Amino acid sequence: MNTLAGIPVTVELASGNVELLLHEIAHALERLLESGKASVIDLRGVPLAPGEEERILEFLGTGEVRAELDAGGPSSVNESRFAGVWVVTHHDPSGEIIGRLIEIAFVPDIMRSQLVEMRESRERIARELALMRSPAVSAPAPARNTDAEAAAKVLEKR
Repeated sequence: MNTLAGIPVTVELASGNVELLLHEIAHALERLLESGKASVIDLRGVPLAPGEEERILEFLGTGEVRAELDAGGPSSVNESRFAGVWVVTHHDPSGEIIGRLIEIAFVPDIMRSQLVEMRESRERIARELALMRSPAVSAPAPARNTDAEAAAKVLEKR
């Protein structure tokens, strides 16, 4: 005889990592404030049971800053309700989530200008400024007054 027959049984899977991750975020925020050292937690690299990633995101909530980027596919950066704690989500071109990071930083790394790109920009600005000074690119000279030119030539001959 099966004594469980007719009794509803719910199985909830839990990794036990939700609270641990939230504590790690708190410690990372403390580290950022004390030493300026940023931290990144890759949510896709942590074993989580179904629904646990959503629980973490719900706990973090939404803050005041949101940015959308297109860097090899759409990405979003959302400040959580805790200043300095950011949720960065990367999508592939079809819209599927391919990465989700929790960044504990003053500014998320993806939002910072990269040194290589900044150097390229400096060189491009210099080239474009040089082109502006070049006669071939400069604005056309105003139309000349031929009567004035003729008068100037007459005065020069004197």
